[in-house]
Amino acid sequence: MYVKKFEDLSKDDLGIAGGKGANLGELTQAGIPVPPGFVVTSKTYDKFMRDTGIFSKVMDILDQVDINNTKELQEAAEEIKAIIIETPIPDGISTYITEAYNQLSERVGEEDGADVAIRSSATAEDLPEASFAGQQDTFLHVQGLDNVIEYVRKCWASLFEARAIFYREENNFEHSQVYIAVVVQQMVDSDKAGVMFTVNPSTGENIALIEGSWGLGESVVSGSVTPDNYAVDKETNEVLNVTISDKKTMFTNEEGGTSIQVDVPEDLRKERVLSDEELLELVAMAKRVEGHYGKPQDTEWAFHDGNLFLLQSRPITTLGDSKKEEAEEEVDLEVLIRGLGASPGLASGTVKVILSLDELDKVQDGDVMVTTMTTPDMVPAMKRATGIVTDEGGVTCHAAIISRELGIPCVVGTGDATTTLKENDEVTADGKKGLVYKGIIKGAEEEVASAGAIQVSATPLITVTEVKANVSMAEAAPKAAATGADGVGLLRTEHMMLSTGVHPKKFILDGREDELVDTIAEGVLKVADEFYPKPVWYRTLDAPTDEFITLEGGENEPREHNPMLGWRGIRRELDQPEILKCEFKAIKK
Repeated sequence: MYVKKFEDLSKDDLGIAGGKGANLGELTQAGIPVPPGFVVTSKTYDKFMRDTGIFSKVMDILDQVDINNTKELQEAAEEIKAIIIETPIPDGISTYITEAYNQLSERVGEEDGADVAIRSSATAEDLPEASFAGQQDTFLHVQGLDNVIEYVRKCWASLFEARAIFYREENNFEHSQVYIAVVVQQMVDSDKAGVMFTVNPSTGENIALIEGSWGLGESVVSGSVTPDNYAVDKETNEVLNVTISDKKTMFTNEEGGTSIQVDVPEDLRKERVLSDEELLELVAMAKRVEGHYGKPQDTEWAFHDGNLFLLQSRPITTLGDSKKEEAEEEVDLEVLIRGLGASPGLASGTVKVILSLDELDKVQDGDVMVTTMTTPDMVPAMKRATGIVTDEGGVTCHAAIISRELGIPCVVGTGDATTTLKENDEVTADGKKGLVYKGIIKGAEEEVASAGAIQVSATPLITVTEVKANVSMAEAAPKAAATGADGVGLLRTEHMMLSTGVHPKKFILDGREDELVDTIAEGVLKVADEFYPKPVWYRTLDAPTDEFITLEGGENEPREHNPMLGWRGIRRELDQPEILKCEFKAIKK
């Protein structure tokens, strides 16, 4: 079968539908509400390549390419992709896609053609899907038959990105045995959307943790908005916690089929996103999905016109120990404020309320830093703090991510910590339960230290593949090295530069290039020393504009719709080679 609807697929169809298509089919067959769609199967791709005669052309190019010659490899990849994109799909094949798309358009009531997302998913027998990580293209808001056909071809062509060719050659996989399926799915113009963990990922408790905001789910996933936070007991359906955030921004569909970021209407900013009835509907969904897969899930959801859709579901890979949590003694202190536990542990100290960057110097070693929401500029102060408490944010916000990396307790999404907690008050933050207590808990400092420490068994775990660590801050290197990792697979540069508070370009313009080089070199040296003699892979600057715009000298950074996909990485450094040269000098030094 060249095209299969989701209803006709299951997890056993990985070979023809790829991981995405098979999973969406599995959810659909289980009766989970999934936006409708179909899969252009890997058999269609194979037939296209062979019936048009381009299969042998592509294989001939691959046979002759020297993958260790970067320029030659890139040219070969571009040539192959151009062949695929420019080769018309034979009528015998396009008819299947046309019929499936027309049926989908009719099903969703779109006379001009359904607005769809088109996603590629590589698959082949005996070839792990991981070999295509980062290679699978996705195209959103595609409408009209001609456009669908065009983007299906582009998905097929993405199988021959230079990086994918190199990977297969290096790992002795036959190019001729690699296939690709394409998912075509209705876009959901959601009224509200978000994420849901079917259990508490920090404690393993049977509590659904839900984050939601207005508009498309992109705002929650990207971290551009502080979502509402909810906790619901899955056994009793009791709503345990509701935190309403001031939701300032949202993503919505623009006329013509693109998503844009806009201000949330004033009357909705502090309006509760999810009602109790909707929460119970989500919890029922959580139980169904978790029961179907037999393990806790991390899901993305959306409501459209009152209807709930599941957009994605994947297993939660690491869970806390709920039994250990139950065994802990109850804390006999007054609870001052509640939020979402974002980084586990207890942190006792003196409150320092930070309302502007000018106040960061107030935070000294051992203080509890309280702020509306952290930014990259605050990282130096966060390193001094024993705990972090914020008004805004969810489990994927900046404060949560940095706190987990530093190994310090963090409570986010409290709503009003900056006004409820008073300067110089003594408090204890519980980063597991999401509570802030009045007073000091004896031994909390030791708990923070033990939470940050990682015990390594005397006999290291032997794995077939090397397992390397990610490191963003040099201060985290000792903890990362203590895991027994086989080196550093990704040493990020951004926080080394952010910690200075000055844009790297300003260093250079002010004649302080040596100072910038020394800052980078010192950070790299700290990490390399901790891991020596294991390898450390250094990634050149990948600076998102929304973070660097806040630095001194960063006022000329462009304001982008989505900085995650904007002017960053090597694209930025080819435009600003003087920064890249400073990094090379630091590495050489």
